[in-house]
Amino acid sequence: MKIKQPVASRAQAVSPFIVMEILERCKALESEGQDIVHLEIGEPDFNPPKAVVAAAQKAIKQQKFKYTHSLGLQELREAVAQHYNSKYKVDVEASQVIITNGTSPAMLLAFAVLLEPGAEVILTNPTYACYPNFLRFFNGLPKYVYLKEKNKFQLEIEAVKKLLNLKTKAIVINSPANPTGMLLQKSVMQALAELASPNRLIISDEIYHGLVYDGQKEHSILEFTKDAIVINGFSKFYAMTGWRLGYLIVPPSLVRPIQNLQQNFFIAANTVAQWAAISALTESKEELAATVKVYNERRLFLCQRLKALGFSVPFYPEGAFYLLVNCRHLNPNSYELALKILTEAKVALTPGIDFGDGAEGYLRFCYATDLTNLKEGCLRLEQWLKANKYLDD
Repeated sequence: MKIKQPVASRAQAVSPFIVMEILERCKALESEGQDIVHLEIGEPDFNPPKAVVAAAQKAIKQQKFKYTHSLGLQELREAVAQHYNSKYKVDVEASQVIITNGTSPAMLLAFAVLLEPGAEVILTNPTYACYPNFLRFFNGLPKYVYLKEKNKFQLEIEAVKKLLNLKTKAIVINSPANPTGMLLQKSVMQALAELASPNRLIISDEIYHGLVYDGQKEHSILEFTKDAIVINGFSKFYAMTGWRLGYLIVPPSLVRPIQNLQQNFFIAANTVAQWAAISALTESKEELAATVKVYNERRLFLCQRLKALGFSVPFYPEGAFYLLVNCRHLNPNSYELALKILTEAKVALTPGIDFGDGAEGYLRFCYATDLTNLKEGCLRLEQWLKANKYLDD
């Protein structure tokens, strides 16, 4: 007789990351010889900038293999601070920067240092799928502000205010946003800053900064308040997903508590990746600008092609590399729909339900893939729509 091992309640509270479930289903189909067009996973198809690779090779050649300081290389912390001070005209000290093994560990550290059991954190809905799971792991309670497509998925301040109480420890924002691809308006960020205090921080996930279009400008929350934690890293804009490198910018009073957690849970971030990241911030501007132009071409193509296929695309995403599309006319159950399209059309998409019930009935298309793949994926989708009588021949 098999003995079922007990599982801690905090682990049981963590739900699957559905996009990874879809990816794993794709891998199974591909192992059978099936050809899948991947439009589901938010991973750049570009290589990191050449200067980044060269810096990593130099670090390896110089045998820079040992642990760094638990807060990160001083040179990288200074580069991050300089990047923020130059781009956003803010006043960040290198001493406020903590280098982490990616943005997920950064989130873990941030929520760990802030949350007592029963603490409430305000999230948008749709939201990045992992935020609620981080909160529940620390016995925190997510409280949702529902975003409306008719308002371009913009956060409504009055809705935020209605959720505020003495248990509210943080308000989480993500701009450009996953999964909507939209930017928070400057006026909204200013209004959010007025709700912040040392006991109620704004946590700003800025991982998609740099990926903006149509002359838009992204803003850091640090332009409006110091009662904030910034989460950022090198995975998206710099195409360094596998390097697993992120960082936090925190109020000075939180540095030492987070450092204690870092020392115990992670020791320090990857040494070679840290040396490479300095070059990402200081030597790669022109190469990165060229990749943004390519992303923009893909964005325009995908929006126009989906509109031609009968989908409602009332506005184009302003940043990141995602398009959240209402597909309720096909099936209100986004998970069922995504699996059906994957199985029959061989196109992988992310179900909206992964991002909360506010995105149910939607599918997320990711255009972090080349135009050839986008064209093929849309062609397969067109053929599937016609075969299922959703589109006239």
